Amino acid sequence: MTFLEDLQWRGLLADCTDLDALAKRLNEGPVTLYCGFDPTGDSLHVGHLMGQLTLKRFQLAGHHVLPLAGGATGMIGDPSGKSAERNLLTREQLAHNVASIKGQLSRLLDFDTPVNPARLVDNATWTSALSYLDFLRDIGKYFSINMMIAKDSVRSRMEGDHGISYTEFSYMLLQAHDFYHLRKEYNCELQIGGSDQWGNITAGTDLIRKKLGAPAWGWTFPLITKSDGTKFGKTEGGAVWLDPQKTSPYKFYQFFVNTEDAMVVPYLKKFTLLPREEIEALETKHLANPGPREAHKALAREVTRLVHGQAALDAALKASDILFGAEIGDTTEETFRDVVGEVPTKPVTAAQLVAPGLPLTEALVHAGLAPSKGQARKDIEGGGIYVNNLKSDPAAPARALTSADLLFGRHILLRKGKRTYAVLSLD
Repeated sequence: MTFLEDLQWRGLLADCTDLDALAKRLNEGPVTLYCGFDPTGDSLHVGHLMGQLTLKRFQLAGHHVLPLAGGATGMIGDPSGKSAERNLLTREQLAHNVASIKGQLSRLLDFDTPVNPARLVDNATWTSALSYLDFLRDIGKYFSINMMIAKDSVRSRMEGDHGISYTEFSYMLLQAHDFYHLRKEYNCELQIGGSDQWGNITAGTDLIRKKLGAPAWGWTFPLITKSDGTKFGKTEGGAVWLDPQKTSPYKFYQFFVNTEDAMVVPYLKKFTLLPREEIEALETKHLANPGPREAHKALAREVTRLVHGQAALDAALKASDILFGAEIGDTTEETFRDVVGEVPTKPVTAAQLVAPGLPLTEALVHAGLAPSKGQARKDIEGGGIYVNNLKSDPAAPARALTSADLLFGRHILLRKGKRTYAVLSLD
C-alpha cells in the first residue's frame, strides 16, 4: 500500500485539487508542505490534532513539513466554520499565544532529525512589513469579488444573521499570500487543512498559478465529528486542550477511552500511528466483543503517548487504575488530584480527624455512600468498604478516620463495592 493509499484508508482525504498529479509528484521524491494553526488561544485542542498528525505522517514518509503559527492571520480571524465575528486579539495576547502553541507543535513533529527536520514558520515575519497598498496591488488584483463570495466559508457567513466584516472577508487573501510566499521562498508545493479550509487553500493554489506559473496542490481532511454529527473535542467541561495545565493527561486519556463505540475504529485510523494490521485486529476484537474495550484503551494509550509522552501516559494509567481498585502506593499528588476531580467530594475539618477521629460509619453517610449509619455498619461488616483502596476490617466496624488516613495531607478516598467512590477533603 502506498503512502497516499494509507492516508485514504485512514479516512484522511476529503478533497484534493488534483490527486493523480499529486500522486505522480510524490513518486518523484519528497515535497514540502505546510499546515497553519492560528493562535486564537494559548493552547491548541484535540481538533487540531488532525493537522499535526497528518504533518507527522508526511514527515515520517520522508517529506519536509512546515507547521505555521499564524501570528498575522491570528489578528484577523478565519471566518470558516464560524457564525459570528471573532473577538480581535491584542498584539500582546497574540505573542503569548504564538509562543505557547510553538511548544505544542514541537511535541509531535521532529525538529532535530538531520534528514528532514520540521521547520516552524510564522506568517507575521513576512506579512507585518507589507503595506496596505502593496498588498492590494500585488495580491488583491488577482482575486475577483465574484470568486471570493462563491467560497463556502464566505457565502455561509453572508447568508447568516451576522454577515461578515471586511476584516474577515480579507482572511482568504492573507492565507493565499502565505501559500504563495512559502511556495516562492521554501518551494512549498502542498497545503493541507480541514475541509472547511478548502476555499482558502484553493485561493492559494490559484494565486501561485497566476503569479508564479508553478504547480501547487491543496489537500483537505474531513472535519471530525461524533456519530451524531456534533463537534468533536468538546466535553461538559469545555474543550479538550493539548496543554496539560488546561486538560490533564489523565482527563485527556479519559476523553479518548470514553470514545463512543461507533467511532473508536475511525479514530484509531485517524489519531494513531498504529499500522493497518494492528488496527484491523483491534477492529475484529471490538466487533466480536466490545465489552473489554481493547480498541478504546489502545486509542487512548496511543494518543496520550503521542501528545504528552510516556511518563504522562504512565501517570494517567495509574490514576485510571486507582478508580478500578488499585493500591495508591507511590501515586503522586498531582495524579491523585485528577482522581479527586472525577468522584464526588465532601468536606471535612481537621478537628473531625483529631483522635478519636470521625467514625467510619458517619463518614460513609456524610460521603453519600450509605443512607444510614446502620447500613454503613452492615457494609463494613460485609467487607464492602475500602479506605484509600484498602479493605476496611469487617471485624472492626467501629473504626474511625483520623489525620493518619489523609493522603497528601488533604484527602481520604472511600469506596463501596467495586466502583462507587467518594473523597473526603479538608476544607
